[in-house]
Amino acid sequence: MQSIIKVIEGISEYSGKAASWIVYMGIFMLSLEVVSRYFFNSPTVWAHGYTQRLFGSYFILIGAFTFIHQGHVRIDIIQGRCTGRGKTAFDIVNCLFLIVWSGVLIPTAWRFFLQSYRVREVDEMVLAHPIYWVKFLLFVGMLLIFLQGVSELIKKIGEIINPPEESVC
Repeated sequence: MQSIIKVIEGISEYSGKAASWIVYMGIFMLSLEVVSRYFFNSPTVWAHGYTQRLFGSYFILIGAFTFIHQGHVRIDIIQGRCTGRGKTAFDIVNCLFLIVWSGVLIPTAWRFFLQSYRVREVDEMVLAHPIYWVKFLLFVGMLLIFLQGVSELIKKIGEIINPPEESVC
């Protein structure tokens, strides 16, 4: 089991670090748009739509990385009162919800992508850029979140079976 966890966490780490470069592309595009608009009075017709897609893709692709580093919002009112096994049990419930949520969204995202790709869906802008790639990234992001949820669940079950310290909620 440890090797599976290690592989999944490696994928989450790598994909999160790779996706972080999307932010720099978005910053570049927005800066270019600001310079074009305010210094040359010549705004672009594409920068706004592309930055929306880039940042949307970023937020979905960074989900597994955020999860591995405990960066997601949690219900601290309940979880903060728990220690040891109680906190671990609460984490297991959270992992199960995450796995079910992402498990439902994975096939939906795949269908969205396939439908968009088949018709070569484009945006509503004048340049009609393809948007099926964004829907593919939604699928990839959901898959990464699902895998990281499974990895966390395996770790938390291990902590329940073999706890580092004895205390309850």
